[in-house]
Amino acid sequence: MSKPHNDALARTRESVAEEKTVRDASKLSSRLIYEVIRRDGEEELERPVRSLIWSGIAAGIMISFSVLGEAIFRTYLPDTPGSYLVENLGYSLGFLLVILGRMQLFTENTITTVLPLMVEPTRRKFAEVGRLWLVVLSANVVGAFAIATLFAHTPAIPAELMPALVSLSEHAVGMPAGESFARAVPAGILIAAIVWMLPQAENATFFVILVFTWLIAAGDFTHVVAGSVEMALLAVRGDLGFYAAVFEFFLPVLGGNVVGGTAIFAMMAWGQVRHELAHTDPQ
Repeated sequence: MSKPHNDALARTRESVAEEKTVRDASKLSSRLIYEVIRRDGEEELERPVRSLIWSGIAAGIMISFSVLGEAIFRTYLPDTPGSYLVENLGYSLGFLLVILGRMQLFTENTITTVLPLMVEPTRRKFAEVGRLWLVVLSANVVGAFAIATLFAHTPAIPAELMPALVSLSEHAVGMPAGESFARAVPAGILIAAIVWMLPQAENATFFVILVFTWLIAAGDFTHVVAGSVEMALLAVRGDLGFYAAVFEFFLPVLGGNVVGGTAIFAMMAWGQVRHELAHTDPQ
């Protein structure tokens, strides 16, 4: 083989290697992030109801470790001005379990399943999204009540943690309905932002979830599923009535999370890519 041919072959290989390096180092565009999440949403919409139920119950149970993590820190940390910020790291534990474990958490679906709907706003797609939301949210609440009953009526957790659990729960559900709604909007935005960032996060996935769920707790924002564990704990102890639980906490927080995750973040995400998607095949 001639030297010029070898040199040309070497340059070609070098060019291919450089192109791969640039491609690997480049950031995903907004359109590609949108497409990744949209396809995830399509897969979720196609899952059998039974799978959604079990995944949703598991998420409702595992998210309790957010409340339990906070309670552990509150119980054993010294009472100092900075302990509040450390204590709220515990809130991230349940979200790490649920998100990394790919369980069905309702607030993730306020963006994940809405993106396919925006691409195909048909009656059938509306029905699919509505079905998934209803199934997942109901399953999350069932899981929350199951684990709250375990905490309240068995020796599953040390007795010294119960005062902190009750105190955290009373604070979470003790806000007026309007304030609960308003505090839920930033939480909905932050959970949707986590979903949006994960395709680009790569090896930083753990820290993205840790930091932004910590921010939800540190900012004293309200989250309908983690809050359902606190609501359920007080309810099964007989400390919270049905009206207060549903109309002063659950429905306002649910509404705020949906507004934050769907009406604000998902619409902003759609707005920045809709004209690009108009010129591409979504499939």
